Amino acid sequence: MEKAIGYIRVSTEDQASLGVSLENQRAKIQAYAALKDLDLVEIIEDAGISAKNLNRPGAQKVLSMAKSKQVQAVIVYKLDRMFRSTVDALETTRLFDKWGVGFHSIMETLDTQSAMGRFFFTLTAALAEMERGIIGERTKSAMSHKKSNGQRVGSIPYGFSLSEDGKTLEKNSAEQLVIAQALELKQCGLSLRTISKELFEQGFKARNGNAFDAKQIQRMLAA
Repeated sequence: MEKAIGYIRVSTEDQASLGVSLENQRAKIQAYAALKDLDLVEIIEDAGISAKNLNRPGAQKVLSMAKSKQVQAVIVYKLDRMFRSTVDALETTRLFDKWGVGFHSIMETLDTQSAMGRFFFTLTAALAEMERGIIGERTKSAMSHKKSNGQRVGSIPYGFSLSEDGKTLEKNSAEQLVIAQALELKQCGLSLRTISKELFEQGFKARNGNAFDAKQIQRMLAA
C-alpha cells in the first residue's frame, strides 16, 4: 500500500463554518484513504491559520515529508484547505510530481497521478481563485456601503457587542466577565496556554465554542 498523509486546516474566521471543521476534514480523509487503499500514516493540521501562502508549520511539514519521499500521496478535503492561489497550487503539485507524490482533493475529486486528473486540477485551481476574487469584490463593496451609512466596519473585539443601530460598540457583560477572570489568572503568573486551559475548564469558551487560543488570550489581556 502507498503511504499517504492528510492535511487539514481552518482559519480563525471559518472555524465554525459548516463542513470545514478539523474533525469533519479528518473523518473525510480517513474514509477516503480507506476507500483508495492508501496507508494513512498521519494527518497534519494548521489550526486558526489562513491560507495566504504556504508558510504554515503544517504545510511545510507536508512538503518536507513529500520531498524526502516518506509518503507517496497527499490528501486534502478541499483544494482551498492547502492552497490560496493557482500559482501556489500548480507550483506545489509540480514538485509533488517531481518527487513521485500524488495529490488528492476529495471535494473536487482530483487525483494528479493521471493526465486527466492533472488537467482538471489546473482548471479547478484557476476557478477557485476566480471565485475567491469575486467574493472579495462583493465583500469590499458591502463594506464600503456600510461605511457610507455610518455603520461600523470590521470585527467586533472580544468583550464588546455591536449596538442595535450598528454604529457603536457596547460592553458585553458576559465577555467582560471572562476578561476579568483571564486578568486574574495572568496576575497569578500563569502562561497564556495555561490561562486558556483554566478558562475552558471553568466553562468559558471563545465565540466559536472552542477553547481560547494563545493569541486570543493575548488580545483579551491587552484590551
